[in-house]
Amino acid sequence: MAEEEKKQETFRFQAETKQLLDLMIHSIYTNHEIFLRELISNASDAIDKLRFASLTDADLLEGDKEFTIRLTPDAKAHTLTVADNGIGMDREELVKNIGTIAQSGTKEFLHKLEEANKLAREAEDGTRKEGGKDTTDRDLIGQFGVGFYSAFMVADKVTIVTRKAGGQQGWKWESEADGTYTIEPAAVAHHGTQITLHLGEAYAGEGAEQDMTSYWTLEGLVRKYSDFIRYPIKMEETLEEPGKNEKGEIDEKAPAVKKVEDRTLNSMTPLWKRSKSSIKPEEYDEFFKHQFHEWEDPLCYYHTHAEGTIEYTALLYIPGKAPANLYFQEYEPGLQLYSRSVFIMDKCKDLLPDYLRFVKGLVDSPDLSLNISRELLQQNRTLRVIGKNLEKNILKQLKEMLDKDRPKYEKFWNEYGRSLKAGVYNSIYDPETKKEQLADLLLFMTSKDGKLCTLKEYTDRMPAGQKAIYFATGKDKEAIGHLPQMETVREKGFEVLFLLDPVDEFCLEALQQYAGKKFQSLSRGDLDFGDAESDTSKKETEDLAKDNESLLKDVKAVLGAKVNEVKLTNRLKDSPVCLVAGEAGPSFAMEQAFAAANAPMFKAQRILELNPKHVLFGRLKDAYAAGKESQEFKDFCNLLFDQALLLDGMIPDDPAALAQQIARMMAK
Repeated sequence: MAEEEKKQETFRFQAETKQLLDLMIHSIYTNHEIFLRELISNASDAIDKLRFASLTDADLLEGDKEFTIRLTPDAKAHTLTVADNGIGMDREELVKNIGTIAQSGTKEFLHKLEEANKLAREAEDGTRKEGGKDTTDRDLIGQFGVGFYSAFMVADKVTIVTRKAGGQQGWKWESEADGTYTIEPAAVAHHGTQITLHLGEAYAGEGAEQDMTSYWTLEGLVRKYSDFIRYPIKMEETLEEPGKNEKGEIDEKAPAVKKVEDRTLNSMTPLWKRSKSSIKPEEYDEFFKHQFHEWEDPLCYYHTHAEGTIEYTALLYIPGKAPANLYFQEYEPGLQLYSRSVFIMDKCKDLLPDYLRFVKGLVDSPDLSLNISRELLQQNRTLRVIGKNLEKNILKQLKEMLDKDRPKYEKFWNEYGRSLKAGVYNSIYDPETKKEQLADLLLFMTSKDGKLCTLKEYTDRMPAGQKAIYFATGKDKEAIGHLPQMETVREKGFEVLFLLDPVDEFCLEALQQYAGKKFQSLSRGDLDFGDAESDTSKKETEDLAKDNESLLKDVKAVLGAKVNEVKLTNRLKDSPVCLVAGEAGPSFAMEQAFAAANAPMFKAQRILELNPKHVLFGRLKDAYAAGKESQEFKDFCNLLFDQALLLDGMIPDDPAALAQQIARMMAK
């Protein structure tokens, strides 16, 4: 080895990592013991990776086929070591995996952790409680994949000694969470990773709040958090047997005999292999948090075993909170795959459709081949059959939740509703999408009472004369309530769906209809209420349009490319003007969504509609009669257009010109 390779190197933590360590060290988390679960989970993952890699390269095992996670407490040295004989790490992986937080959402996580600390301090002062539970139990860390750093909640210094399977060089990593860490070569006899925690005063020795060098403490934590780990978690226990005399009888005067036994602390029975009747809800919750590095209980779980043409066991969860990056490209969805309890793959994306990307869980099937490559595995017919069954059962469970536990379903909807709506929209491209079942799961706020309702609830209470399902888009329900397009439908007593999410209108566009009723936007195309009153009003408006044909033509000439058409309307009652999109092409909300997605070429047709019964229409006619080239007429046209933009929640192209026009009109 070259001389420079033997030297110790000092590195600085990534800025966010340093901030994270500071927050953890000084946080007021009451659940510090969770660090052990995180380290054991990481060790289990490392063994999983080696086990999978060894299926095609047995030499990586170096003759060691007995996978083990070992805890070694040292009361005198105030240390606790967690070791595994898994895949190990090389120098580059130490820098990448430990020196930085290579996950998206880091800054948001730090913000949430700071908020949690603030709430924790308030709770400690007795100023804030939630449902009788101290708000210090804020489960944030696992969501962002930074579980290793929880070690610094109990340790003043952490030392890692590791060697990657298949490699020759070992490495030592060490940090006191002071903003730096060191890496240097180390002689490591065996592949795997050994993490030594130099425990703080509160976690070792006399007077410790929780002694993490105590056999009984560690055994209790393993049984509480990691009993279902599929590899043995071992620790030596020192037993003291009473002294015996020469005859082998117990003699109180004889010195006690100390005996050291190597014990396995966990049961190692995979939870999904046990019968459902033998598993408590809290065991399902704890398995979820361990297996998927989550810190909050799941919203719900689904455990099933299927036999027949294809046999499989599935244990699926819907997390209580959506990951911060759920809808970003870097988020990796997918279920874990096992075959006869042997780990195959961590993120199998082909089991569930993308709209169920929030589901976490695992599938274990004896019908999956262990020697098949990942690429072939993803195209395996067995997976497609299992995936279709899982999709059907997840939708069935969600429907049952909607019908039987509405508050719980609305909590689910607030976290994951956008995924289901995206699933409906994607049915345009994927005809196999279960669009009808998804439609029954959609929730929308409405004008009726401001509460969420299903499409079935909406159609069931439609009055007999209503011909379509009406909807309007806006940033919030107050903004939609003030739209001029709401005036006529409100007068007729028709309920309106409030679309507050950019994806909502795309969703309804894909559905087109529900229960035989078409969806009709209040701001797109012509409104036809299909009753005698509407027919009469429509006829009157058409006659007025003929009488004012030249006026409408010249208003369009003044506005130029700002609008595609200017027309009279019967959709308004009290407002003088509104802006609607053409029936063909995108709506205004769609146009904004396309622009946000860097696709500004999709433009809505802008149609300016004037209310012929409003007093301002009479003023417009007066200004036109005074001269279509007059400044007053041009100002009137532009003001009406800008007013329509503002009413629709859009900003005029030239606010300064708008201000000047208002000033000129006010001066008169």
